[in-house]
Amino acid sequence: MFIVTGGAGFIGSNLIHTLNAWGHTDILCVDRLQPASKFRNLLGAQISDFVDLDDFRQNILADRPPASAIRAIFHQGACSNTLEDDGRYMLDNNFTYSRELLHFALRHRIPFIYASSAAVYGLSRNFAEQPENENPLNIYGYSKLLFDNYVRRILPAAESTVVGLRYFNVYGPREQHKGRMASTAHHFAHELRETGTIRLFVGSGGYPDGEQRRDFVFVGDLCRMNLFFAGLADTQGEPLPASANSAPPVHHGIFNAGTGASHSFNEMAAAVAAAVDLPLQIHYIPFPGDLQGRYQHYTQADPQLLRQAGYRRQPAALNLGVRLTLA
Repeated sequence: MFIVTGGAGFIGSNLIHTLNAWGHTDILCVDRLQPASKFRNLLGAQISDFVDLDDFRQNILADRPPASAIRAIFHQGACSNTLEDDGRYMLDNNFTYSRELLHFALRHRIPFIYASSAAVYGLSRNFAEQPENENPLNIYGYSKLLFDNYVRRILPAAESTVVGLRYFNVYGPREQHKGRMASTAHHFAHELRETGTIRLFVGSGGYPDGEQRRDFVFVGDLCRMNLFFAGLADTQGEPLPASANSAPPVHHGIFNAGTGASHSFNEMAAAVAAAVDLPLQIHYIPFPGDLQGRYQHYTQADPQLLRQAGYRRQPAALNLGVRLTLA
């Protein structure tokens, strides 16, 4: 059995659909269906059970799940709202819950792959996974860094796989429930279809209008990275034969999960217009006040450690990923 927390969310549901496509259906999906519309992400998916987040946490603390049957835990559940200001709520969801699940996995030597975030880097221009580059701008980024640092302290004694994947700017299908936190690909397509115009920010952070840059990574690539570290995929992110899954290698570390390239928001807008086959019209709007001091103007993953761990697949190009997203 595989456990996917946040399984009805954006990345979690895509991971479940990928597991299904690779022949795995014994999946425990953990989530809190708020909003309830998240259920749509699981339509067509095959899972063996669904457990509410609060019930799951109680079971973990009581050591009740049948640990011997669990092949891997993919911990995607978190508060991903970068504008959330309730620090107690954020740390309970992103740190305490993650710590509880980590220790359950360690006790039973279950591979544990969890979602970290490039938000830990803040305004850094160097995105290597080193403490001197980590200076988050908000409580969301801090909650992710707090858990990463906790993991760093326990890794030397870990006997099973423990891997954190620092997700960069993820886009793909099944994110319609995220509202303002949905990716630019999702928002741009909606704007262009509804109004004929895509709105971008005026110049900020030293970048001209719409030229702020991000490492946009297709969700399908993140799913393959997760499955690689769980011992289900080869170095090219392709499924391993069932016979190879009996003794997966042990991996330890925190790795950037991005493409290693950055693209401007103008480029993303052009890719979206091409995918929906509509003329590109851009309107540059003032920079929002609530993002002042909390906004990354530039991200670009350093993939060196990921490559050293053995993962070699080339990520989807921006135009291809956007077409797959909007198909």
